[in-house]
Amino acid sequence: MRVLLVSHRFPPTYTAGTEVYTEELGVHLAAAGAEVRVFTVDKDVGRRDLTLREREHRGLRVHELVQNLYYHHFRDTWDHPKVEERFGAVLDAFRPEVVHVHHLLYLSVGCLERARRAGARIVFTLHDFWLECPRFGQLVHGDGSVCVDVTPERCGTCLPSFGWRQSDAARTVGKALGAVHQLTGVDLSALARKAANARATGAAATQSSAADAWEEPSAEDAHHYQVQVATRTQAFRQRVTQSVDQFLSPSHFLAGRLVDWGVPGERMRVLASGVDRARFGTLPREPRDERLRVRFLGTLVHLKGAHVLIDAFAQLPEDLRARIEVAIDGPDTFQPAYVAELRARAAEVGLSVGGALDRDGVARALARTDVLVVPSLWFENRPLIILEALATRTPLLVSVFGGLIELVEDDDAGWRFPMGDAGALAGRLRRLIEDPLVLDALPFAGAEELLPTWEQVAATHRELYAALLSGAGA
Repeated sequence: MRVLLVSHRFPPTYTAGTEVYTEELGVHLAAAGAEVRVFTVDKDVGRRDLTLREREHRGLRVHELVQNLYYHHFRDTWDHPKVEERFGAVLDAFRPEVVHVHHLLYLSVGCLERARRAGARIVFTLHDFWLECPRFGQLVHGDGSVCVDVTPERCGTCLPSFGWRQSDAARTVGKALGAVHQLTGVDLSALARKAANARATGAAATQSSAADAWEEPSAEDAHHYQVQVATRTQAFRQRVTQSVDQFLSPSHFLAGRLVDWGVPGERMRVLASGVDRARFGTLPREPRDERLRVRFLGTLVHLKGAHVLIDAFAQLPEDLRARIEVAIDGPDTFQPAYVAELRARAAEVGLSVGGALDRDGVARALARTDVLVVPSLWFENRPLIILEALATRTPLLVSVFGGLIELVEDDDAGWRFPMGDAGALAGRLRRLIEDPLVLDALPFAGAEELLPTWEQVAATHRELYAALLSGAGA
């Protein structure tokens, strides 16, 4: 069985939930005998835009498209014929029987139609709300508020502040760097990225979120994007739903939301993501010490809410602060300005902010954590870190929002708190500091059913693929 996995990003550089899901599924499908390749994207201003390169990762052959966001029109963000041409070249060479899409951000909706014309059956795992929301699929407005309802009018006031393409100046520099590399072999992309990050940090060192930079757009700009979003939504409801044989969702919350949006319910299936039990389920937990060990593990961007934990710590009386150890770690390259302010806020109350941990580092960190705080400020789907915490039997405190509540039960111990409410979180932490035995009441019952192994997940996917190829599937 030949399977092409498609994702907007891929390890080792990118290790968020969607990327890890795609990686682990591919590795375990290959281990079970499938021939697996990956089609993905990387932004690299030191290379010619839209060039294809190949590499290998954990035994998987990876076709990587250089996508530097040299867009001219907003439609290019989701309908890009030149991207489809590069994708078509991989289809022609590999001839996959199944194309399993995990994300089309930075790619093109026409990739689905290309795959369909090539005779492949198409599976689409929905990891976020990108079909519904063109701003990275996060359902968060440019002013920082969550989008419970998505309308063209609301998107019209959001997207004018969204940096969906490179500036003309960045495009000129990027093309020059790409030409230098092609002619001389000299790679200046690392230097260019460093300079770009420095500019971003210097220009907005105090900017904590997108909301700080948001301004009410003109009526003309708002109307322009209303039209663009209406066109995108209509196209997705037709072209995506007509092309895909089977939709998958890791959570009931996301599945229900996107069925309401327009995904055919009869072609939607909830299929839990896996967890590496060999890594996360076998480490012995370190005994508690005198201080309550509290940790945040996640990408250091505003929507993940690490600052909420810092603010909660700041609200604790000094005598209780001395009885708690707070650690904050995660990838820190995506929002330099936010990270700069996060570190400054942490330093003010005697805390520090670390950086990214590798997978083994995450497992070791969880094994010595008394409670993991997941203070997300958006509709999370099925965060990988929560699955890994459950596998290591790490107690959790999570925002009451989205798919998080499917994974973490609530009871008198108060394992949930209102989204963004640092005061409520401080209250939960205070109770745990004063009575850490409350942690023993964490309801782990049923956790095994929530945590299939990647081998089990791959086997379920193989059965699904086989059913589609035999004509017995959706």
